[in-house]
Amino acid sequence: MQFEVWAPQAERVTLQCDGVTRALERDPERAGWWTGEAEAADGTRYGFAVDDGPVRPDPRSRRQPDGPDGLSAVVDQARHEWRTQWSGRPLPGAVLYELHVGTYTPEGTLDAAAQRLSHLAELGITHVELMPLCAFPGRHGWGYDGVSPWAVHEPYGGPEALKRFVDRAHALGLGVVLDVVHNHLGPSGNYLPVFGPYFTETHHTPWGAAINLDAPGSDEVRAYLVGSALAWLRDYRLDGLRLDAVHALADTRACHFLEELSTAVDALAAETGRPLFLIAESDLNDPRLITPRRVGGLGLHAQWNDDFHHALHTALTGESQGYYADFARAPFAALAKTLTGGFFHDGTYSGFRGRHHGRPLDRTRLPAHRLLGYTQTHDQIGNRAQGDRLSASLSPGLLACAAALTLTAPFTPMLFMGEEWAAGTPWQYFTDHTDPELAEAVRRGRRREFAAHGWAEEDVPDPQDPATRERSCLDWSEPEREPHARVLAWYRELIALRHATADLTDPDLADIKVAYDAQARWLAFRRGDVRVAVNLGKEAAAIPLGPRPARVLATWDPVDVPGRDGLLHVPGESCVVLEQD
Repeated sequence: MQFEVWAPQAERVTLQCDGVTRALERDPERAGWWTGEAEAADGTRYGFAVDDGPVRPDPRSRRQPDGPDGLSAVVDQARHEWRTQWSGRPLPGAVLYELHVGTYTPEGTLDAAAQRLSHLAELGITHVELMPLCAFPGRHGWGYDGVSPWAVHEPYGGPEALKRFVDRAHALGLGVVLDVVHNHLGPSGNYLPVFGPYFTETHHTPWGAAINLDAPGSDEVRAYLVGSALAWLRDYRLDGLRLDAVHALADTRACHFLEELSTAVDALAAETGRPLFLIAESDLNDPRLITPRRVGGLGLHAQWNDDFHHALHTALTGESQGYYADFARAPFAALAKTLTGGFFHDGTYSGFRGRHHGRPLDRTRLPAHRLLGYTQTHDQIGNRAQGDRLSASLSPGLLACAAALTLTAPFTPMLFMGEEWAAGTPWQYFTDHTDPELAEAVRRGRRREFAAHGWAEEDVPDPQDPATRERSCLDWSEPEREPHARVLAWYRELIALRHATADLTDPDLADIKVAYDAQARWLAFRRGDVRVAVNLGKEAAAIPLGPRPARVLATWDPVDVPGRDGLLHVPGESCVVLEQD
């Protein structure tokens, strides 16, 4: 078997394979690369030593059976026998579901999660979006401290378990999207600097030195990240990738890394005949991210839209701290603006940032499905002091209103696991750092952060306490009980309606009309013949829709269609979807 590693500054590189050490030779065709052959099969342990230093795992390791600090293991990708023929599922018309493997079930494995996928198929979900799976120290964590961007976390089941999960999902008609992190690596178990200039001091990020995307040696670093992305899509038959915090990718080159990545992914899609897509997380509000390359954009296929979330959250809760402040001044107006223009901050002044922010979307050119809309995400729940969901403070009626807005809005909707039944479990920040000093630093930092906002130290969960993760696991007995069962039925009804109604997947933002009364706390919008009305107030609201004939498509509480006066009477904390000629 051929082994290779990039180590451009090394004088000597050795391979330890199955306990035997061999010297590698410089590759005469590729500067900085070292190659050599050794007998190996699936599962063979190996690693590399640079200049007679300690043996370290392969930067391109596909499996770390003993964690990021151990030796790598060979993975024979051809061993898996795929059971499902899959031609792919595109993003337009999708309904996504963000899922954390470690807390979706008490077992916290890919195989256990796969056994629950039929729930998502019955719900009407089209794509499961898995939070990061790459290897990280310890057993449990969010996954954003990964250090092996090509490997599947062993406690989740390793690479074979991911293939079984994808096979099961595809058999049920579900696409699979993976969250990947290119903007930083975790602080523990990161051996990339041993091998080459994977990081640069030219730029700094909240996590320290930046990934080297534009300094000397960056050609190979970019190829390393692009290769990792393509490997997930090709070897595991994934349907898309979610790119974490792309605004933290420091790149001054004329061809941005994201453009290079989107070009490579589109080429793989053409090669495989499957629709593949990239979804960015970005707080830049820059439409160039999701604008096709042929007209000067970076060519990503979609991005998360936090502006919609923030506007909806402030309208529902009245919260105004931090970044919510900009939206809380007039939440109904903010919500109306995002529903019709995509971004709230589109060149407007942001008091939170102390400057103008964003850029307008061209509504005639960019279809709305390129923006993801959501009521809750792992960030917006888990980064709260106690990881409390909206269900901890809102009535079932208000949760139903939030669902109606998210699932009938023009954006591609995404749910966070358990949201569909108003889960009573929190989703808290938890870690399992094996380095005691790092564990203590994270614990202190978390408590100090929230103490600055008035939280008592003892009220902030200890990330290292196993009970914090255990509290965050879904309780699968809840969907069978009220009020969870009623909320779940409502989500199923709305998702089915979205799939069956052409007007609800029309991507034309310019066609949406919104009306609202901030004082009475109602908002209504029109999409073709469909009318959506939500009443966030406690008192009944009379919403003027006009006297044209109408029929109810879905309603949280019983309502009558508008009479001759054209008024729709919606009970307090309730919502309705109608079709009106």
